[in-house]
Amino acid sequence: METLVLDGNPIDYDVTGTTGPTLVLVSGWCQDHRLFDHVLPLLAENHRVIRADWRGHGAVRSVEADFGPAEQAADVIKLMDALGVDRFVPVSTSHGGWANMEITDRLSPERVPGSVVIDWIMVEAWPEFVQDLRDIQDPELWLAGRQRLFDFWLGGTAHPAVARHLDDEMASFDFDMWARSCRVIENAYATWGSPLRRMAALKVQRPIAHLFSQPSLPDYEAVQREFASANPWFRPHRIPGQTHFPTLESPAVLAGLVEKFAASVGR
Repeated sequence: METLVLDGNPIDYDVTGTTGPTLVLVSGWCQDHRLFDHVLPLLAENHRVIRADWRGHGAVRSVEADFGPAEQAADVIKLMDALGVDRFVPVSTSHGGWANMEITDRLSPERVPGSVVIDWIMVEAWPEFVQDLRDIQDPELWLAGRQRLFDFWLGGTAHPAVARHLDDEMASFDFDMWARSCRVIENAYATWGSPLRRMAALKVQRPIAHLFSQPSLPDYEAVQREFASANPWFRPHRIPGQTHFPTLESPAVLAGLVEKFAASVGR
């Protein structure tokens, strides 16, 4: 990974591939670029792929000040400016979607012709999830709350890449970053109600694909199909799988869908 210091914040990134439309891969909170290790070589066959770690998520885990989606979006846009990237498709996972939508909202369709969000809870946050978010903000309860999320995300499987990502990679982030992430996520749901409402509020609409495996809630897919029927720019697609991490569980399927979407918004 290389590093650019943007307004005092070290941002780690790498660039793979030299031709084709540019994809910018960003993770959820308390994750880093390794989440994309399995899809990167597949996407780089026909794309220039940039992986970017959020501030405080790369080699340097400390941060000078609090931050959220607005700051995360600003970092990505400054990185793209520094690298001379004039047109790209942002691809985010989980609650990195809040920053993805901020990036998309700030830039024109000429620069961001469409966006991909992966396994982002599209409906209003249910009470048990909100309670987990609040427990993880409590230094006495955070490990138990985080473990409940880990168990849910693993989906009852023993998938080795997913288990390693949870137990080695995500677990390496400290209480401060986990508490920050859960506070930001809770506030985002309180502000917007749901990601569907956040997407509907974009100043200029453009295609958005949601590629997901979880959660297996009643009518979850139907809600998205109904929203898509009223908002044709929204394209949901369920990927068969048990876990919260299709980039690790179903990399070939996910890469194919991302490539198909990028081609559809390209020129």
